Parts: sequence; structure tokens; C-alpha cells
Amino acid sequence: MTLDRAVMMFAGLMILVSLALGHFVSPYWYLLTVFVGLNLIQASVTGFCPAAMVFKRLGCPAGTAFR
Repeated sequence: MTLDRAVMMFAGLMILVSLALGHFVSPYWYLLTVFVGLNLIQASVTGFCPAAMVFKRLGCPAGTAFR
């Protein structure tokens, strides 16, 4: 799995988890969905993604977006 796919999978998983927690636990969990969305926008503009740095240290090979 490349770094790009790992970041997209992690972001999608975080969005789904935060939506489920927001529905079943507390509406404040929707703020995590907002944070993930804003981080995706920021990463697309600047190319800087903290999650990509973590996955790179874990040994994921570089993809095309986060080198």
C-alpha cells in the first residue's frame, strides 16, 4: 500500500468513525469530521500532511502526492 492510499484510507476511516460517534454518543464528535475535512483541504493546497509523515515513518512507500 502506498503512502497516498494509506492517508486516504485513514482519513475515510476517521470520517466514518466520527460520524458514528456523533450519531450514537455525542454531536460534539462531528467536530472531528470538520477537523479531518479541513486537514484534507490544507494538505491538498500546501502538500503538508502530518498523517503522511507518520505513515512514512511506519515504512509506507511513497506515492505520487506525498513525497
